Amino acid sequence: MRQELHRHLARFGQEHLLAGWEQLSPAEQVRFAAELRALDLPLLQQLYLERTAEVLVETVPPDPPEIVPLPESLAAWQQWEDDRARGEERLRAGRVAIVLVAGGQGTRLGHEGPKGTYPLGPITGRSLFQMHAEKVLALSRRYEQPLPLAVMTSLENDAATRAYFAEQRWFGLEPQQVTFFTQGMLPALDAATGRVLLAAPGQLALSPNGHGGVLPALRDAGLLDAWEQRGIEDVFYFQVDNPLVKMADPVFLGAAARTGSEAAVKVVRKVDPEERIGLVVRRRDGRLGVLEYSELPADWASARASDGGLRLWAGSTAIHVFALPFLQRLARQRTVLPYHRALKVVPHLGDPAPQAANAIKFEMFIFDTLPLAERVLVMETARAEEFEPLKNAHGPYSPNSVRAALVAEFARWIEGAGGRVPRDDAGRPSVPIEISPLYALDAEELRGKFTRAEPITAPLWLGPDHVEPQQGDVDDASQEA
Repeated sequence: MRQELHRHLARFGQEHLLAGWEQLSPAEQVRFAAELRALDLPLLQQLYLERTAEVLVETVPPDPPEIVPLPESLAAWQQWEDDRARGEERLRAGRVAIVLVAGGQGTRLGHEGPKGTYPLGPITGRSLFQMHAEKVLALSRRYEQPLPLAVMTSLENDAATRAYFAEQRWFGLEPQQVTFFTQGMLPALDAATGRVLLAAPGQLALSPNGHGGVLPALRDAGLLDAWEQRGIEDVFYFQVDNPLVKMADPVFLGAAARTGSEAAVKVVRKVDPEERIGLVVRRRDGRLGVLEYSELPADWASARASDGGLRLWAGSTAIHVFALPFLQRLARQRTVLPYHRALKVVPHLGDPAPQAANAIKFEMFIFDTLPLAERVLVMETARAEEFEPLKNAHGPYSPNSVRAALVAEFARWIEGAGGRVPRDDAGRPSVPIEISPLYALDAEELRGKFTRAEPITAPLWLGPDHVEPQQGDVDDASQEA
C-alpha cells in the first residue's frame, strides 16, 4: 500500500505526505491512505501554479450596479409594501428555506468552540445561534409554517454545533426542522514549495473551503433535491456572525420574486474608502459580481461620484436570496466556483510555531454565484438596522460594537412604540435593552405590545414570557435584567 501511494503522490511532488507512516497503526494507515487517494492533486497543483496570477483582469474600473434604494417616495413605499405582501405569501405557503453558514470557530474572539456559541446578548448573554434560531421560530409561528433551517458546519465544529443545539433543545424548533451539513475542506499548501502541509503524521493541515462551499455541500447532503420535492422555491442565505439580519425578510423575498431574480443580495452604503468590505459592481462583461476589498485598487476605492459620495459604495452584507432552480442548475452542472487565495500562518509538521505567513489557503466565496445568474437583484438596507457582524476582538465589528448596535436597534423599536429611552450626550442609549424575537420579531410587532409611558431607568429585557404592566402598576422589578 505504501509503495502504491508513494508512486501516486510522487507524480505531483507530494510524496513527503508519507512522513511518519510507520508511526501509524494499521487502521490509521487505511484511513489516511483513503484520504490521500481522495485528494484532488491536479487541482491543488493548478491552484499553486496560478498563485501569482493577476487577480484583477480588468484595467478599467467597473460600474456601480443598479440598486433598489431605501424607500423615500410614496410610490417607493407602496412598492415596498407590495413586495412585503408578496414575500409573506411565499412564507405562508412554505416556499422558503433558510441556510445559516456557521463553519467558523471563535478563536479570534478568544472563545473556545463554534463562533455561533459566542454569548452576545447585551443583557442575557444569548448566543448567536440562539438569536438566529429564535428568529426562525418566531417566523415559523407567525406564518404557521415550520421553516426549514439548514446549518452549514465544518469538520472542526460539526460535532460541537450539533451537541449545542441538542443541549439547548433546538431553541424551541422541532428537531426535524433543523438539518446540519458539513462544508468541504482543502489542505493548506506551503507557500514556497506548493507542498501539502501535514499537521502531524497521518493528518493533513486542512481548512474549510470557504462559504462558497455551501453549493457543493448542499448538493452532496441531498438538501437541494429534498427542498425541490417539498415545494421550496426560495433559499434565504446568511452568515452566523451578523445578529442584526432580518431573517427571511419578506420585502427582500418579495422583491426577488417580483423581478424574477435568480440571485439577490443586500448592500449597505460604504462611506469610508478604507472599509474592509466587498463591493457589488457591474463588470465589463455586463454581469454583476463582488470585488473583495483586498482586490480593490486604492484609486477605485476612493473615486467619487458627481454627488461627492463614493462611486462604488454598494457594500455586500452576505445576505442573499437564491432561487432554488438556480442553485439546482449550478449543482447539477457541478459548477466549481473560482478559488480565492490567502497567505496565512499555518503550524505544521516541521514548524509547529511559524513566525510569519507561510502557507496558502484556498477558499470559494458565495458571491461568485452572482455572475452566473441571469438576473440579480441588488437591494439597499440600512447599516444600523441590519449589518454589524462579529469579526474582531476589539474595535469595529467586535463584541462591544455589536452589542451596542443591538441595543441601539432595540431602543429605536421602543421609541417607535412610544416608549422613552434615556440617552447620553452622544445620543447612545444609556441603559442596555434586549428584546427576544419570541416577544417581538420586529418594530411593528413591538408597537402592538409595548405600552409603557414612563422612561426606562434600568436594564430592560423583554423575553418570551414578558407581560407589560397595566397603566398605573408599579413595575420596577419588570425592568430588571
